[in-house]
Amino acid sequence: MSVTESTPVPVPHLRRSLRRFDIMAMGVAAVISFDTIGQIASGGGEAATWIAVIALGFLLPYALIFAETGAAFPQEGGPYVWVRLGLGRAAAAVTTLLYWVTNPIWLGGSLVFIAAQTWDGFVFHLGTGTFADYTFKLLFIWAAILTAVVSLRRGKWITTAGAAVKVLAIAWFTATALAYGTEHGFHGLDGTSFSPTTAGFLALVPVLLFAYVGFEAPNAAGDEMHDPQRDVPVSIGVSALIATCCYLLPVLAILSAAPPGKVTGIGGFMDAARLVYTDVYGGWSGPLLTVTAVMFVFALLTQGSAWMIVSDRMQAMAAADGGFFRPSLGAFHPRLHTPVRMNLVSGITATAFTIAAMTLVHGDAAAVFGVVLTVAITTLLLSYLTVVPALLLLRLRHPDVVRPYRVPFGTTGFTVYAALVYVWILIGSWVALFPGTLEALLGIDYDFHGTWGVSRATFEAFTLGTVVLLLVIGAAGYTMSRKPSVNVEGRAACLSTAVSRGSQEP
Repeated sequence: MSVTESTPVPVPHLRRSLRRFDIMAMGVAAVISFDTIGQIASGGGEAATWIAVIALGFLLPYALIFAETGAAFPQEGGPYVWVRLGLGRAAAAVTTLLYWVTNPIWLGGSLVFIAAQTWDGFVFHLGTGTFADYTFKLLFIWAAILTAVVSLRRGKWITTAGAAVKVLAIAWFTATALAYGTEHGFHGLDGTSFSPTTAGFLALVPVLLFAYVGFEAPNAAGDEMHDPQRDVPVSIGVSALIATCCYLLPVLAILSAAPPGKVTGIGGFMDAARLVYTDVYGGWSGPLLTVTAVMFVFALLTQGSAWMIVSDRMQAMAAADGGFFRPSLGAFHPRLHTPVRMNLVSGITATAFTIAAMTLVHGDAAAVFGVVLTVAITTLLLSYLTVVPALLLLRLRHPDVVRPYRVPFGTTGFTVYAALVYVWILIGSWVALFPGTLEALLGIDYDFHGTWGVSRATFEAFTLGTVVLLLVIGAAGYTMSRKPSVNVEGRAACLSTAVSRGSQEP
């Protein structure tokens, strides 16, 4: 396709590698969070109720507005481009920093700790704080980074394999739990209440929102998609349906098999698997648990890889556009066609966060998992506080842009859906950043130390302190950034022209 003033200039050295199936698989690999399944199930029977309620009240409108925007504005950088066009470069720079940094924090905290815990318990003993423990965690982090470094036409097959393994592991576990319950009765559900409560809602809303967001992530590689305007809406719809099933079914299976009150955030899935496998498979349970654990860890690894692939591209675009220190950080490797420098920054950040987390909580894996997951939830949800308004502004200001998919009821419907999503994000962000405050306001008892395993001071130092530090880094990165290259400025100018005149791409 020739470049005209009505079409955005593509980023140099990028190849179109993603087809509809690849986009869908990347969405499944990124969004279905194995590490949150146990955390959600620890909420008891009402967790299943809230999964369904939030799927209808949040996920549906969220998927609709991002499907329309992703198809209408399919440029490389995805959410960075949307916020840049809607709210300006400064807002886009800070938003993208929060969105991007979630992933090395999450990789170096939540994912690596649950992977190490699983490997230690079911594959090979590592210990806590040992040389083997540190080695495993470092290898896990840098294997995920390496997957993001290799060319997308190769790396996409690793994340696709991870998505397939994830769905297979969930299906296998669910079928085994069903066989266990059929023979012994679903005693885990005896006395379990599925009635929603305010306390349960406040405990679950941040982690469920975190579990459901991210379907727009593949748009960060928009210039590497073959036909984003047609493929993005379908991929988001299918991925959202698969994700809902992949959260609801294993949570119900865990609750049916595990004794009430015994489900933990870090061990929920594998602990329940141990229980049902031992009874259903007898002498084969040991090897099958090992296989399941390896599948579980591989799925976690590719989950981190999928997010590194997309979020590093977003942050690279911010850097190239003069929004994060040096434009050279946004360079794409001429042969691999990946933002290698930003990939390395992510790896270093994840490694530093792992060491810091182990030091601050003295190696307590369960405490690290809960606190670090909350940090990741907070930074990601905060980024949507600007992304969602930017989507609405693009809808209102640029109605002539070709939109292959439109949400029901036009602009009015888009406005209502965006407002609904924004309210959910506001609630989730507050609860994640200041747990226990709404409970106190509503007169609900809240045991902070019993819930988090650390004092409030330690928790806020890690969560609120991280957010403040990131805002300072974002402001510094923006003010200290150099003028972007001519190519980036030219691309931005062409993109603005394309938006004002309406995209002419088929």
